[in-house]
Amino acid sequence: MVEFYKKIKTLYDKKDLKEEDRKILVHCCCAVCFGYPSQYLKMLGYIPTAYFFNPNIYPESEQKRRYEELEKYCSKYDFELIYETGAAEIFYEAVKGFENEPEKGLRCNKCFELRLTKTAQKAKELGFKQFTTTLSVSPHKISKNIFEEGFKAAKAIGSGIKFIDFDFKKNNGFNVTQKIAAYNNMYKQNYCGCEFSIRKDVF
Repeated sequence: MVEFYKKIKTLYDKKDLKEEDRKILVHCCCAVCFGYPSQYLKMLGYIPTAYFFNPNIYPESEQKRRYEELEKYCSKYDFELIYETGAAEIFYEAVKGFENEPEKGLRCNKCFELRLTKTAQKAKELGFKQFTTTLSVSPHKISKNIFEEGFKAAKAIGSGIKFIDFDFKKNNGFNVTQKIAAYNNMYKQNYCGCEFSIRKDVF
């Protein structure tokens, strides 16, 4: 494991690049999922900025709790955090007709598309050259599907903005992020986020 991280660091180390080339906008769904990716990206020399845009999270009180937990983590470890409001109606419109899809199905893909397109737009607006997402750290999500939507979003936005396909669940990433969560006494949710995911006992 140690040798793996040394190899990755050699391949992706950004510390000799200009600050503008090291900055990366990271879509985050919660503090738990940001734990490992944030530290991993920092190790590689990136300067991660957390971006919270999750109109899928239900109910509103749950969305508020997840944001507050992320805010607390970012404050503790000195990560910039951007909060983007998004009415639940935006999510329901995006997944219309796919409500009965199973977890990891087409409904999830539509949700990825919504959130990653918004992330790409925000990256362009703020002058970031690249973006990624913590969604891939979850074993309950198919990374390939996430990446497809990320690349599509980057292409649609244009302006040379790149989507970086980090598969954060690999090489024990999920377990590491759980340990970081435990160390920081984070609130850990027991469902993905949307009301449709509550009905499926997948966590």
